[in-house]
Amino acid sequence: MEEVVIRRALKEDCPRILELIRELAVFERAPEEVAVTLEHFEKSGFGENPVWWAFVAEFEGVVQAFALYYIRYSTWKGQRMYLEDLLVTEKMRGKGIGQLLFNELFKEAKEKQLNGIVWQVLEWNELAIKFYKKIKASFDAEWVNCSVDV
Repeated sequence: MEEVVIRRALKEDCPRILELIRELAVFERAPEEVAVTLEHFEKSGFGENPVWWAFVAEFEGVVQAFALYYIRYSTWKGQRMYLEDLLVTEKMRGKGIGQLLFNELFKEAKEKQLNGIVWQVLEWNELAIKFYKKIKASFDAEWVNCSVDV
């Protein structure tokens, strides 16, 4: 059996990553919320001024998982990695791929001298919460998410 390969995402991976983003949106009960086009997605990650970076997990030549992040700035902490999305396809869950992706994110954050990684998880996503507890993540129930469309 072939090993799982963790590597940096390439522009050629964007169609597959977008498929997985749609899969994540279905899982998160909001498939209608995905509005980004492939062109915009590719330009945002691989254009002149990329704003996101990603790692993918390949198994038998097919991308089965991804972790997409960007750098955010905290006035209290400085530069931090913000993990926008991490998804492992349903058939590949439970095989340690999430841990492999996080290991790569930890390594990347250290190399870039970022002082931490932050992300969000839906309160009903018990499997993800259990996994995040295993990697010693801390949870903050005090802050409320806010957003506005422009």
